[in-house]
Amino acid sequence: MIPYVRQFDFTYGRRDQVSPLIQRVIADNPGPFTFTGTGTYIVGRDMPGARVAVIDPGPEDEAHLHALLRAVKGRTVSHILVTHTHRDHAPLSRALAEAVGGAPILAARPPAQATHASTAMDEEDDDAFAPDVILMGGEMIEGDGWTIEALATPGHASNHMAFVLRDENALFSGDHVMGWSTTVVAPPDGDMTAYMDSLERVLARGFSTIWPTHGPAITQVAPFLKAYRDHRLEREAQICARLAAGDETIADMVPALYAAVDQRLWPAASLSVLSHLIKLVKEGRVSADPEPAMTARYRLID
Repeated sequence: MIPYVRQFDFTYGRRDQVSPLIQRVIADNPGPFTFTGTGTYIVGRDMPGARVAVIDPGPEDEAHLHALLRAVKGRTVSHILVTHTHRDHAPLSRALAEAVGGAPILAARPPAQATHASTAMDEEDDDAFAPDVILMGGEMIEGDGWTIEALATPGHASNHMAFVLRDENALFSGDHVMGWSTTVVAPPDGDMTAYMDSLERVLARGFSTIWPTHGPAITQVAPFLKAYRDHRLEREAQICARLAAGDETIADMVPALYAAVDQRLWPAASLSVLSHLIKLVKEGRVSADPEPAMTARYRLID
């Protein structure tokens, strides 16, 4: 079982000091994919004139913009970092950059293809998003008393970039790892093989704390990540078991696999199953007719 963490103290628009170098402001955009809302992080010293970075400004929301401007008042925003281009993370970036005097926006290159195979998702891309600086992973970004490392973590999105606060051995994980729920991996832009590889790299780093964009911090990092990984492997085994039992389509599998999950999330769950099946087809363990897709028919390869 994944040891989810879901309880934490917050008020929309309030600036909370959550660690010596980290403050958080939560946007009022709760939902089935955002939990309590988008948590925007401010990294740096809380002192006049200090240079700070803002991570994941969030949705295009005037109230949240004003809350962020109050939170950074008296300091200089030197960088705006975006984990990926989904519309609950990226759209406010440009308005914030302009409001603070032109801070550069840094992110991985936006995806070249449609984000999801279904319009039933709430996590569509911000098509207008255009970073000023393209990150590849490995870059070091510095301010007053802090250093952030860009860490490529594709899987949830092809352009997903997490950010390491080296001074606190902490990871801003975006949607790659969340304490309140598992992460949606939705083709064609989401990729389960890439996701599992990224998860292993994060686990190997030995972080002390993970700060997801949605929900509270994860402080028991190694056990949580191992449970997260084991859950994916168990889901893969369950899919194979459904195929062995005679299920042939994703529509056959989802009601059984996700019986305990809010049915509003079944479209996302279907895409996650598809992502697992694409991985299994690549590995030669499952065949698809005609090719891996939501409507394809699948069978185990003996």
